[in-house]
This record gives sequence, structure tokens and C-alpha cells, in this order.
Amino acid sequence: MSRRAYAIIIASFFTVSIAYSIRYGYGMLLPEMLPSLGISKTQAGTIFGTYFVVYTIFTPILGTLSDLFNYRLLMTVFAGILGLGALLMAYITGFAQACLFFALAGLGHAACWAPVASLVQKWVPDHKRGMMLSIVSIGIGIGVPLWGTFLPVIVSAFNWRAGWMGMGLFALGVAVMNFFLVRNPVGLERQMTSARQRVEFVFTLFRALLKDKRFWIVGTAYLLVGFNVLVPFTFLPVYARESLHLDYATSTRFISLIALFGIAGQLTLGTLSDRMGRVHVLMLCGLIMGTACLGMSLFPNEWWLYGMTSFYGLAYGAVWPVYAAAAADLFPSSQTGSVVGLWTVFLGLGSIISPVICGWTIDLTGIYTWAFLLGLASGLASTLCLARIQIRAAHQA
Repeated sequence: MSRRAYAIIIASFFTVSIAYSIRYGYGMLLPEMLPSLGISKTQAGTIFGTYFVVYTIFTPILGTLSDLFNYRLLMTVFAGILGLGALLMAYITGFAQACLFFALAGLGHAACWAPVASLVQKWVPDHKRGMMLSIVSIGIGIGVPLWGTFLPVIVSAFNWRAGWMGMGLFALGVAVMNFFLVRNPVGLERQMTSARQRVEFVFTLFRALLKDKRFWIVGTAYLLVGFNVLVPFTFLPVYARESLHLDYATSTRFISLIALFGIAGQLTLGTLSDRMGRVHVLMLCGLIMGTACLGMSLFPNEWWLYGMTSFYGLAYGAVWPVYAAAAADLFPSSQTGSVVGLWTVFLGLGSIISPVICGWTIDLTGIYTWAFLLGLASGLASTLCLARIQIRAAHQA
């Protein structure tokens, strides 16, 4: 691998790290934000939902643009937008402002996964795609626990608004780094210089993908994964604080633990997918994530919750790079950014409805059990969807 490829991996690592830290930092800061802003659980879920509405709309667009235009520009500008949205979250005074500013952060994040995954796969050898995407995704496993450690200290010394300011400034620093480290793949500038050709290419590509059953099957599984992930990442710290009566620092630690064990999942399951097959590993991830959600709600015990969140983290860490690598396995490499981007529409739909529905069940019943049971159902349903890919492959063989 070239030095530039390693520079791309470093930039991608930090981009993914801060993007997901800001996304899941919301759940970590939420226990302190709720009483300060005076919002309900449904409203808290809706704020997260608006983030994913914008993220879902723009991710496929930016994923396609990355295949056709300029990775460096996208990763620089949108990392900056991500940071700006996080900074503005420090100044919110109510529900409407929170929806608007966190939606801006969602817009920034839209170019911090699909284009990144596509760019890495264009710079590394085919036999190292799974491993290198896993390394990039370790940024999530390192960034989220680090911010999970920093935020309680920052909140204790200042308040939750200072936490948003810290993450926002870090994201702006990553945007500057991307400008200097990121370069387009060789030959990208020579591809389809005509705007008309680019538009025609996009419509041709979309038509082909929408006719492919594999695209819809994996997309549906991805939607269910998105629903599942937002259950613990939105409400687990609040659950630990309100139901287990743990202090704020301990409550946020569960999110850090998921991300920390995600590193082990990325290194083991992510690398194993190069040999075992992406779909087999993704089916296993769905099973683990579903059963772990069930486990989180079984016993109101701190140490039991530590065990369940660690178990969940193994699958959570692997699921993102393996889905991205599956796109390159199932479709031509020139389409990976578009495929991952369109699949993220499905992910976004699941992520939009999950915090709203789960927040509503909590407000309605006063307990968190139904939210975690929905996590179980979505994880198992994701595995069943992917089993159809395996069945179809067996018939074709």
C-alpha cells in the first residue's frame, strides 16, 4: 500500500470517529439535557429522528457524488458542517432549536460514512478491504469511549453545553486535516467530465440497483439494524439513570463499553468476514444485537448490564464495515459509494422511527421494557432477511 493510502486511512479513521461520537454523544448528554430543557422522552427521540431525516436524505446523494466528483471536497466541507451543528447544540434553549441544529449535524455526517467507505476501498487492495474498513471503523470504537470518558468530566466541571462545544471544535479540526490528507483515487478526474453524462450514469445506476432483489433484501436488513442500534444508543444512559439509579458518569459508561467492545468485534468478525463471507457474519451480528437488547431489560442490575452491553458491542462494531464490504462483494466497485449511500436510506428510516416509537412507549408505560423488546425483534428480523440471500445463493449454486 502507498503512503497516500495510509494517509487516507488516517483521515477516514478520525472522520468516522468524530462523526459517530457526535451522533452517540447525544445519548450520553441526554440525561443532563432532559431536565435542563424540560422535554419529554418522545421529544428527545424526535430530536434524534430529525438528525436521521436529514442524514437519510443526503447520504445517498453524497454517496453517488463521491463516485462521480470529489472525495476531498466532500470530506472537508461536510466534516465542517458536522462540527458547526455540534457547536450550535451548545446554545439550544428548546425543542425546536435542538431539532434544527442537530439536523445540521446530521447533514454533516451524511458525507462521513458512505464516501469514506467508498474511498478506502478504492485505495486498498481487494484482499484487504474487510480488514482496512474494520481499522477505519475502530475510530468509532475508540472515539465514542474517549468522549464517553471526557463528557462526564466536562459536564462535572462545566455543563452539558460545554460537551457539545468540545465535540464541535474537534470536528472542525478534522475538517482541516481532511483538506490536507485526502486525495481522490487515481483517474477520478478523468471520469465523465460531462454533467449530462454524469446525470445519465446516475439514473442508469439507480434503475439497475432498484431492480436487483439483493439490494432490497440487504437494505431491509440494514433498516432493521438501524432501528436496533438506536434503542440502546438513545435510551440506555437514561434507563441506567432513572431505573437503576446510577450516577451520570456510570450511566454514560455503558455507551462507551459498547463502542470499546466494538473494536474487538471489528478486528475479529470484520476480518473473519473476508473468509467466512459477509452475509454469514451479518446474520450473526443481527442475532447478537437482538438477544443483547433482550438481556439489557431482563434484570435491573448494573453488572448484568455491563455484560449485555459488552456482548452487544461485539456485533455493533463489526456490522458497519461488513455491510460496506458487502456492497463491493455484491455490486461493481464503481458503484460502492452509491450502493452504501442508498442502503443508508434504509438505515436512516429505521433510525428515524426507532427513537420516536421507543420514546413513545416509555412515555406511555413508564418503563423501558417494550423499547428493548423492539430491539430484540428488529435484530432477529434482520437475520431472517439476510437468510434469504443465503437461500438464493444456495439455489443458484
